[in-house]
Amino acid sequence: MNVLFLDQFSVLGGAQQCLLDLLPAIGERGWSARAAVPCAGPLVGILRGRGMRVEELPSGDYRSGRKSAADLLQFAADVPRQAAAIGALLDESPTDLVYVNGPRLLVAAALAARRRAPILFHAHHFVTQGSARFLEGFALRRSKATVAACCDAVAQPLRKFVREIHIIPNGTADLGYVARRFEKQSELRVGIIGRISPGKGHAELLQAARILVPHAPRVRFVVCGAPLFGDRAYYNDVLHLAAGLPMEFLDWHNDVAAVMRDLDLLVIPSKHEGMPRVLLEAFSAGLPVVAFPVGGIPEVIENDVTGFLTRTANSGELAAKLREVLESSQERLRVVAVNARRQWERLYTVDAYRDRVTNLMARCVPRPIRETAALPTRRSARPR
Repeated sequence: MNVLFLDQFSVLGGAQQCLLDLLPAIGERGWSARAAVPCAGPLVGILRGRGMRVEELPSGDYRSGRKSAADLLQFAADVPRQAAAIGALLDESPTDLVYVNGPRLLVAAALAARRRAPILFHAHHFVTQGSARFLEGFALRRSKATVAACCDAVAQPLRKFVREIHIIPNGTADLGYVARRFEKQSELRVGIIGRISPGKGHAELLQAARILVPHAPRVRFVVCGAPLFGDRAYYNDVLHLAAGLPMEFLDWHNDVAAVMRDLDLLVIPSKHEGMPRVLLEAFSAGLPVVAFPVGGIPEVIENDVTGFLTRTANSGELAAKLREVLESSQERLRVVAVNARRQWERLYTVDAYRDRVTNLMARCVPRPIRETAALPTRRSARPR
């Protein structure tokens, strides 16, 4: 089978890591893969380093979150150019399936791929803005795409556009279980890991820390991550909020396992989420998690069994839950960590993820799959 992968970003967010996790299974099945992504970010180099042919798609420089009127005008200008570039790729080589990893390229793919190749749309997160939801629905209806969603919470808004949605939970590699001692006599390190942006709740964590610190003098906070997608202003706000707190800022780390080995508790105070990879990584590493009950997180965490959920998503509730957890018994924390690890082994391994996605990909192709040789790598990019 020949697969064309389309990704809406070339920086390494969670959805891009899911794509990279999937690719070894494509080779194991003997399928051929090529990719097209906007801009020349690190994803391009990684894919080419794995021997994939990668084309660059025209795209504006969008920020994360709600888009401005100027962003929408830029998107309207981008779509015809992206559709033309994708259409040219489909005409150039036989393609059995177009795999769209995220909604931003879905409209262009729907315009280009109709009657050329079926589309598998992989939804990793919510589309919150009304205009973007309208375009997402238009593209799904037009293309009659097969839809995979990382959790039921992400799938629910899409059910008005498609009849069947396949729930495929994310999976991660084994970070290595560490049996922590949770000794209250020593310093306890509470961390947040990932992209620094408003939706990830760094400000809420810092507000909770300011409430908590007078009651928990041994607690130290760690922020590991960096601003992506134009979120530098928010990052500066976070630095300002951290003034005077026992707070350590780390840059972006690719070795998440090493960061987690140095933590006693992970916090996920996101305002909206699909199924965050860092949650599953913490499960595999034996790192207890305190999280807001948003998106797909309650589908993964059973409160006080595999992790800890606040009652509502606000900084006061987070401070109260952190204090409760940090003052709880060592045995309670150890049991939760063991339960979470077993849950990861049962449901969220990278091998299980690869099997589920590639089985769905095979089902998307209505005719017998051709035996194909791998396409050669071509390092020259299509003119933008």
